[in-house]
Amino acid sequence: MEKLYDMKEEPEKVILVAVSDGDEDKVKESLDELEELVSTAGAITVGRMTQNRERIHPGTYIGKGKIEELKMYIESMEATGIVCDDELSPAQLKNLEDELQTKIMDRTLVILDIFAGRALTKEGKIQVELAQLKYRSARLVGLRSSLSRLGGGIGTRGPGEKKLEIDRRLISDRIAALRREVEEMEKHRNLAREKRSKNSVPVIAIVGYTNAGKSTLLNELTDAGILAEDKLFATLDPTTRNYKLPMGQEVLLTDTVGFIRKLPHHLIDAFRSTLEEAKYADIILHVVDSFNPQIDAQMEIVYDTLEHLGVKEKPIVTFFNKQDKFQDGSHLFKDLKADYVVHGSVKTGIGLDKLVDTIENILKEKSVYVEHVFSYNEASKLQLIRKYGQLISEDYIAEGILVKANVPDEIYGQLGI
Repeated sequence: MEKLYDMKEEPEKVILVAVSDGDEDKVKESLDELEELVSTAGAITVGRMTQNRERIHPGTYIGKGKIEELKMYIESMEATGIVCDDELSPAQLKNLEDELQTKIMDRTLVILDIFAGRALTKEGKIQVELAQLKYRSARLVGLRSSLSRLGGGIGTRGPGEKKLEIDRRLISDRIAALRREVEEMEKHRNLAREKRSKNSVPVIAIVGYTNAGKSTLLNELTDAGILAEDKLFATLDPTTRNYKLPMGQEVLLTDTVGFIRKLPHHLIDAFRSTLEEAKYADIILHVVDSFNPQIDAQMEIVYDTLEHLGVKEKPIVTFFNKQDKFQDGSHLFKDLKADYVVHGSVKTGIGLDKLVDTIENILKEKSVYVEHVFSYNEASKLQLIRKYGQLISEDYIAEGILVKANVPDEIYGQLGI
């Protein structure tokens, strides 16, 4: 019998490289995350190298002596490339390529590659391609030689090598065309926001570090049916779903792109309209992976990103998720930047009732209390209250319908009281 050979492509084997300013714990956490990113992108980490420096070398990222050490390390580990923990400049990329004669990648390239594999909708694909082309256009020469070494792997998803072979003018034209499409999508998104605002449906933006459980929460509350895996950036495209609170009021829950340390500015620019869902929301629901050892750093990164997006003066509810993973019971973490804190687990359902109650109470505080008798000819106004407010009670009496409710300011003006 003829022997069958496995033609499956061998995964890339990479060495992670970082520059440390002296905070070893911070560098280790960042490299741990980079290793997870590399794994998500389909490569294997076979080693790490860190150099202590006051600042990153402007020409080669690490110092000359360390480059020689890295060259021998690459050979001994039979690595097919390196991944630097910061975004490389075009000069750093080219110089490292010349010195090491191997595939050179950075954190930004890996994240962009993951995004390219995760984008499913037309909007997501356009935004990722725009971010990739903006990143690659400045690094065209270095990337062309580096990525062509293996013919595949990290950095070749999305626009891929084919588009790297066209000249800068054509890349500029493509970027301009994609920008026009993104601007058009932003107009549609803004119109949708205005429509929601006129309809007085409160919007709750679900934010958090990647893999904190945002999509799982949205699925649990609304049966959204979106992919929710234990992976970085398991879902990329934002999802908005209707949700009816126990008191009957309708709200919109919007899942946003997961945040991560050193989130590439190209992605923030490309996904700004999507990320800004938080800016226009009525409530920010911050989901935190309470079992992650880097919980404090991840929370800080989320708040830094929200500040960068201009999200201010919004009530923030922090949900400390994954409490079921603690063998000795829940850990009562604190978030001093949040207005409300709830501990629980989306997986087991613990704390979800309290979370929903908290949201209802916030909306109640932002509403006007109404106690009024509507004539039977005005019965349609009850539907308005049920949909956009919290109907506490309705009693049918001789004069009409006695209603007690909490309603948003906009709806109160439509009731004609």
